[in-house]
Amino acid sequence: MIALLTLMDDTYDAHATFEECEKLNEAIQMWDKSAASILPEYLQEFYIKTLDCFNEFEDILEPGEKFRVSYLQKAFMLLSKYYLEEAKWCNENYMPCFKDQVELSIKSAAAPVLALSALMGMGNDATKDSLEWVNGVPDTLNAAGEIGRLLNDISAFKKGRKNKNDVASSLECYMEENGTTGDEATTVLKAMVEHAWRRINQACMVIDRALLPAVKFAVVNQSKTNEILYCDGQDAYTFGGDVVGLVTSLFLKPVPVPV
Repeated sequence: MIALLTLMDDTYDAHATFEECEKLNEAIQMWDKSAASILPEYLQEFYIKTLDCFNEFEDILEPGEKFRVSYLQKAFMLLSKYYLEEAKWCNENYMPCFKDQVELSIKSAAAPVLALSALMGMGNDATKDSLEWVNGVPDTLNAAGEIGRLLNDISAFKKGRKNKNDVASSLECYMEENGTTGDEATTVLKAMVEHAWRRINQACMVIDRALLPAVKFAVVNQSKTNEILYCDGQDAYTFGGDVVGLVTSLFLKPVPVPV
């Protein structure tokens, strides 16, 4: 799923014209292989492969679990609309206000899609109630999206924007709107990340205990992963070398045990 999201995000962000983005979203909303005919040839294979992957997900699941895929499909279709809205801003060279940028970019961070993808393989813990909870996009899930998006924007600013035609990030919008430096805007975004974690922690203390396994697995772990990927301004999601040391220490180097 992460591979599919990466391809779709990059298509909307950098590789397709806005007209092609509109066609891709139209095809995704139709969700039928016949819709591939409205797409340029280079997008047809991606579109068909996406539908095939969802069919494969359903084939893997047990008969009583297959209904989970429909939740993921709806979230995926909605995410495509958010990507298109960002592409529209980019196409119009529009600089949104900070509030609007954060609101949309949290949605395009794909937290519901990632959470539902994780839940599909959780066995008995992936109850219909937990899927409905994610489907409703509670504040806890928005907080997870906020953590991922803001950490990503901080990292992108530190490393330098790669795609000059991309829509302005939350950090850039804050700088423009408030006349601050990058370091000052980074401080504000880090404080927002801290507040998002507090919202997640609070939810874990008060939520229905039946939902707690899903919240911890699909929301808390997603947020922890983003903290690792974007630790100290790195971007291990884009640059795998940034996390080589961590992976090596966890899986390859023996842990010294006192005798």
